[in-house]
Formats: sequence, structure tokens, C-alpha cells
Amino acid sequence: MKIATILGTRPEIIKMAPIIDEISKRNIDQIVLHTGQHYDEEMSDTFFRDLDIRTPDYNIQVGSGTHGKQTGLMMKGIEKVLLDEKPDIVLVQGDTNAVLAGALVASKLHIAIGHVEAGLRSFDMTMPEEINRRAADVCSTMYFIPTAESAINLLAEGYSRKNLFITGNTVVDACFRHLKIAKKRGIKEKSLKELNIDKMDNILTLTMHRAENVDVKERVVGIIEALKELDDADIIFPIHPRTKNTLEKFGLFDELNNLEHVHIIKPLGYLDFLLLTSASTLILTDSGGLQEEAITLSVPSLTLRYNTERPETVTAGGNILVGSDREAIVSNARKILDNKNFADKMKNAINPYGQGDSAKLTVDAIEDYHARGLLDIVAPEDIMNSFKRKMKNIREDISVKDFERKENALVHMVFDGKNMQFPTDELNLNGMVINYDKRE
Repeated sequence: MKIATILGTRPEIIKMAPIIDEISKRNIDQIVLHTGQHYDEEMSDTFFRDLDIRTPDYNIQVGSGTHGKQTGLMMKGIEKVLLDEKPDIVLVQGDTNAVLAGALVASKLHIAIGHVEAGLRSFDMTMPEEINRRAADVCSTMYFIPTAESAINLLAEGYSRKNLFITGNTVVDACFRHLKIAKKRGIKEKSLKELNIDKMDNILTLTMHRAENVDVKERVVGIIEALKELDDADIIFPIHPRTKNTLEKFGLFDELNNLEHVHIIKPLGYLDFLLLTSASTLILTDSGGLQEEAITLSVPSLTLRYNTERPETVTAGGNILVGSDREAIVSNARKILDNKNFADKMKNAINPYGQGDSAKLTVDAIEDYHARGLLDIVAPEDIMNSFKRKMKNIREDISVKDFERKENALVHMVFDGKNMQFPTDELNLNGMVINYDKRE
């Protein structure tokens, strides 16, 4: 078996490192392809060495550009590599343009696709990430899903549960893996080192980069007004160049920079940033990935958005959506800073993304599919008349697995009267309404 992994951005590299490790550990043939859509120093070979990740076998160096131009160049470069290498499965991670390009190319070449972090939905079709993740799911063969909630999203869209694998999220594996490396290495960035964060009592780490926030002056003003009131915390803001430019255009950068308790510093490398977030009392962010890292590091998070494709962090109690509303930001931050019981409850939220074995579960599933010949992409027969979709109220003790064997069926959706349930083989269906495909 040969596995190809496609990477394009820093989060993808970070989250796929544990899977690349696991593939290597099992001596499975693999290639790593980097699209090069981020071409700064952080994405250079140095970054891979710092994280102890194998250097990519290919870098097609597409650089930045419009979504269409960037995706098209990626597809051209990826296609050439896949035609030469002929992998059995292509792994893509998340919701970037590299994911979209990799999934489209592999599907056209009839190569199996494994979507790592599949099933996430913000239900906001104005987000390019939402388009990318949905399109990748349409193309995929195997779905490696962080939580049951994300799996139910895919069931609701018609995907077979037989192809869904709830593995947890590799962000947990990655945080544990990389925090060890970071602590051993120590802080390297001068601007962060000079802040002497070890002696700060309340660190509020702020990240803000999404266009829906930084490009709307009213939202930026609401967030800055909230930050003014949180003057008993040391607010550390590694600012993205685009965010800085926008704040300057709005005439707001100096206003924020002049606040004594706000420390605006240059963007941090991943390992330095991991040390900062792990030392924080509170994280204020509009990043999707940081919501996952925060709950993994047991740091309360307030998300500067009104929706999230990581709702499990909110349900678990480690994250609160506050948008750009000054009052919501301040009141929730004050609870975390002033109420130890409230803060401890958020810190102790059970991580919905697992305990750090996601990479193992992912590669286990791939090896099983390969052994059973399920990675071979072949045209199905009798598509229109091979099954009938039915619904039934179950009134007996019977598991999903036994029901499927008895009825020659595939259970699709399960409703317990209050919530949708993911139909694991062992789930007792008594008292539940099910939707299933009856094979003829």
C-alpha cells in the first residue's frame, strides 16, 4: 500500500504530523506533497525540522493568489504527482484550498480519498472553508471524523455510516506531541521572550484574522472596547499583517497599541505560540483550530464569532461564542477571570476530540480497508434498484449490527425521541425510530 498526504498550510502540517509519524512507524510506503500555498519562512524546511516531521517529497510552490488561480495551479501540480506515484489513497486534512484541489484531482483519477477532520459544518456558505470541506466530503471514500456530532452531519447528508470513522481529532495528538518539543526548545521569538510571560498572572491571548471580523469596522470597535475594560489581564496579541493593515486603515491600531495592558507583537512561530497559549488564563479568538487547541490544553476560550464548525467545544463547556459584542466579551471574560469555580468548570471540560490516539485509529482503518480491497474505486452496479429506503419504530432489544444482519439492511439515521444518535454496531435500537436502506 502507498499513502499520499497532501498539505498546504501550517494547521494541516501540524495536524497531519501524528498521522505521518504513524504511517512511518508501520513502514507503510508514503509520499508527502506540499502545495506551497504558504511560502514564508514558517512553511520552509526549517518548520518541518523544528516539528520533527519528514520533509515533503514534493513541493509544487503555488504561492498566493485568488481562490480560483491558486486551486487551479494546485490541481495541475497534484495531478502530475499522483499520476507518477499512483498511491492507493490520498489523505487531505480540513478545509483549505489544498483539500479541495487534492480531493477533486484524486476523485477524477479514481483514487480513494481519506478526509481527515471530515463532517465539520458551520452552515455558513459565505465561508470558503465551508465550500471546501463540503466538496471534499462529496469526493471522499473514507471519513475520519472528530466527534459523533460531526458524523451525524454526514449521515444527514446521506453518507453511509460504513465509511465513517469517529477517530477523535489529531489536534490532540499534535498538541501533546508538539508541546513536548516546544518546552524542550523554549521560547525563541524575542518579542515574546521579553514579555517574561512566566511572571504574568492573567494572560489573555488574542488572535483575530477572519475577514468577517477585521474587515468590518463596527465589529473591530466592539472588540477593542471590550479589551479596554479587561485591564487587569495582560493581553498578548500576535497580530497578523493583514489585521494590522486593516486596523491602521480604520484608524484603530494606535488606539489599541497605546493600551498599557495590551502587548501587540509580531506573529509567532507555532512552537512559541503553543507555549503562549498553554500559559494563558483565557484565549480570545476567531480561529477554528485554536478552539480545538484551547480545550485540549484546558484553557477557557471565548470565540469572536456567532457560529462555529466546532460546536462540540461549546457543548462540552470549554468554549463560549461571544461574537464581537462588547458586553458578551466582557461579561464572560470577567466570569473566567473573577470566578474560580466558573473558570475551573471550563478548564475541566471533557475534550470531545479524544485522548490522543486519533492517528492510530485513522491508520488502523486505512489498513483494514486496504486489506479488504475497499480502497479500489469501481463503478457500482444496480444503483437505482439495489435498495429501498424505509423507516421503522423499533420495539425490541436489538443492536444495530444484529438488525442489519437480520434485515439485510444498512441503518442510516437513528432518532431517540430527543436527539439523533450515531448508529454504532453496539447501539440498542429499542424505542428508537430508524431510517434504513433495505437491500433487495
